[in-house]
Amino acid sequence: MKGLILSGGRGSRLRPITYTLAKQLVPVANKPILFYGIEALAGSGITDIGIVVGDTKREIMEAVGDGGRFGVSVTYLEQEAPLGLAHAVLIAERYLGPDPFLMYLGDNLIREKLAGLVRRFAEEKPNAQILLTRVPNPQEFGVAELRDGKIVRLIEKPKVPPSNLALVGVYMFDRHVFDAVKAIKPSGRGELEITDAIQWLIDRGFTVRPHVIEGWWKDTGKLEDMLEANRIILDTIETRVDGELEAAELHGKVIVEAGAKIVRSVVRGPVIIGKGAVIENAYIGPFTAIGDQVVIRGSEVEHSIILEGSSITDVGGRIESSLVGKNVTINRSDSKPRSYNLMLGDRSHVRLI
Repeated sequence: MKGLILSGGRGSRLRPITYTLAKQLVPVANKPILFYGIEALAGSGITDIGIVVGDTKREIMEAVGDGGRFGVSVTYLEQEAPLGLAHAVLIAERYLGPDPFLMYLGDNLIREKLAGLVRRFAEEKPNAQILLTRVPNPQEFGVAELRDGKIVRLIEKPKVPPSNLALVGVYMFDRHVFDAVKAIKPSGRGELEITDAIQWLIDRGFTVRPHVIEGWWKDTGKLEDMLEANRIILDTIETRVDGELEAAELHGKVIVEAGAKIVRSVVRGPVIIGKGAVIENAYIGPFTAIGDQVVIRGSEVEHSIILEGSSITDVGGRIESSLVGKNVTINRSDSKPRSYNLMLGDRSHVRLI
């Protein structure tokens, strides 16, 4: 079985971060989101992976390379425009061939291990297997309607959802999905919808098996989802200190990478401090990921993601629930507001007043 990872989207909901960084490369717990997907496929025994890329092709290729460090072989498939998930399947037909494949959305995170599902799909050979999860806002997703444990209908972003079961960004298909994609028409938003292709299979009597996942799943397309994914991943870490501590207090689960230095500061985990980072006279609160070479002095940061090379100095209030891009500079002016919520693009310079 081959894998297909979709990484062509630009990530408009995460701007300005994604003006200069592919959304699939925004880090969660200091690791690009895309890497979690590649590792999930590799962990399920899939070693041949096609990655669908668009405008951010060069960034993705530079970050992933040939896939060797993940133990897989990567082939890049260019999508000329974001014309839908089913369109991505269509352009990958030649690469995938007649064999079954697993499709994974590159900006998704899922807790459930895929190896058992891949094995079951290979053994029992349904025509498709889709993963579902219960969500509080089904109108924002593709939604499945089940009857007696079988899927009868799929609807993309329904105004009145028939259930709270949303499609997770993991699908398994056999060759019949190519017939489905070629048969459907673009939706009202001009895209070939994967929900329409799966519905085509259902309507023609093909076997489409649902699997409701246990545990969490995150589509990291928005700031709050990105921060929640960061929180979830950080909650799984174990303490490891490879850097230098000087009059520092560490509480809870904290990773301090090699070359990092924490001086006269309090770090309350779960937190990860990247390589070469400097934390001095500061407080780093729970669920924070500090990237490589970040400098934080005389400031407080909590429940945030700070990308590599940024500097936060003498901020009077606490920065929280924020995503700060690469090489950003934040420092304080005269007044002292207590809290700031920030979403900053690369090379920004913010003076707080």
